Amino acid sequence: MKTQLSEIQIDFSEDRLLALNVAMAFIMFGVALSIESKSFKEVSRNPKAIITGVVSQFLLLPFFTFLFVYFTQPLEGLALGLILVAACPGGNVSNFFSNLSGGNIALSVSLTAIATILAIILTPINFEFWSNLYLGERTGKGITLETWKMLKTIFTILGGPLLLGLLFKYKFSSFASKVAEPIKLISFVLLVVIIGLAFIQNIDIFKKYYHYIIYLVFFHNAIALGSGYLISKLVGNSEYDSRTISIETGIQNSGLGLVIIFSVFQGNGGMAIIMAWWGIWHIVGGTIMSLIFTKGRLFKFQPIRS
Repeated sequence: MKTQLSEIQIDFSEDRLLALNVAMAFIMFGVALSIESKSFKEVSRNPKAIITGVVSQFLLLPFFTFLFVYFTQPLEGLALGLILVAACPGGNVSNFFSNLSGGNIALSVSLTAIATILAIILTPINFEFWSNLYLGERTGKGITLETWKMLKTIFTILGGPLLLGLLFKYKFSSFASKVAEPIKLISFVLLVVIIGLAFIQNIDIFKKYYHYIIYLVFFHNAIALGSGYLISKLVGNSEYDSRTISIETGIQNSGLGLVIIFSVFQGNGGMAIIMAWWGIWHIVGGTIMSLIFTKGRLFKFQPIRS
């Protein structure tokens, strides 16, 4: 039987986990501060695109991920890491890449907010269902998820800061608009530094198993980006909306995934190294997709269409 990566010890201290939690919370607080009323109007103005984006993220990506790990049969920890990636909501940088891709920014912000709220319930449900289906098919065994602990972790990192941010924006609208972008930028840089340092500190593990990890993350990210776009076009959404749905499906919240892994799964080595590399690679993947969408003309930002 292949060696399981769950026994690998990842070097990630309690202090670093706390810093990761704080960075994630501030990112979501900043996202809430940047949400405008026009973003909420997008829900009623463009319901088909909203529904497509939610279905693509929370139903189809986990299903395609199950098929991917079922046919590639990676090590168990790596498979669970990919399933957890698919169960997480879209990442905070998806709004940036939607703009870079010439997509619908109002739709992107709406989907980010909706996915963040839905993730409190759907992330644990999706992970438990698809991981147990995969493990049951492969080994005849499943996992018992500490659902309440996972729900509490996700709400603390996503739901709570988002609600506090919306309340702060309601009370101090003018000030919130001024500080939204600096808060998001500072917290995102902190997140990148934390993940980067953790990756460098565990680089020997990556070198040992890179031949598993590189191709898994590359193809999984390609499936996410490609499926989001193709599904959106198939149901008749515009090119403008389909680019955003592609990005929202292919840019996942790897920071949240790492918090879940170290808080709920005791730092499972296979899951952690997949999630850390996903957090690095999806930035590359998002840039490549933006180049494809704009025919190589990056940094041609689009205005928000309301």
